[in-house]
Amino acid sequence: MGEENSKRKSSYTKDTIISEELCEEDVALVDILFMHVLQDGYNIPPQYHDVKDSFSQIIRSCLKLHSIHPGKISCILSVKPAILNAYRTLHGGAIGAVAERVSIACARTVVGKDKELFLGELRMSYLSAAPCNAEVVIDGSIIRSGRNITVVAVDFRLKDSRKLIYTSNATFYHMPVASL
Repeated sequence: MGEENSKRKSSYTKDTIISEELCEEDVALVDILFMHVLQDGYNIPPQYHDVKDSFSQIIRSCLKLHSIHPGKISCILSVKPAILNAYRTLHGGAIGAVAERVSIACARTVVGKDKELFLGELRMSYLSAAPCNAEVVIDGSIIRSGRNITVVAVDFRLKDSRKLIYTSNATFYHMPVASL
């Protein structure tokens, strides 16, 4: 790498394998992206550093229940720095985790405790982005629920503008709870 790149911090080590097919500029761009993500994008609060399943705790700390009815659930998600991507918008993985959590909660409003839910499919559509410090209204609703299957739709909208930014569909299979 060039002299200017050797003076700044880098995300790669002496053991990092860099393909000879990549030009120096592409490697530098990837390095800059990784450094931005590692330094700025993942400001995980100290209380979550050494906690098992800390990502779930971070998601729970950002997600608040607004209303719950049979077949419908509504939540508010505060977009905090701990769940941002390198572009300072809500991370796609966080969106998926929230969609799964809201879908399970919505399904549980109509599926009895005698049934275990198995997530068979989670489909996401990323339509736009949620910036840092935005509030996102998340509405989950049952599309269909029968004896063996429940399908849930989840919409993510910016609270201020009501702009649809993400959608999700989840399919759950009902399984009898095993008794020991």
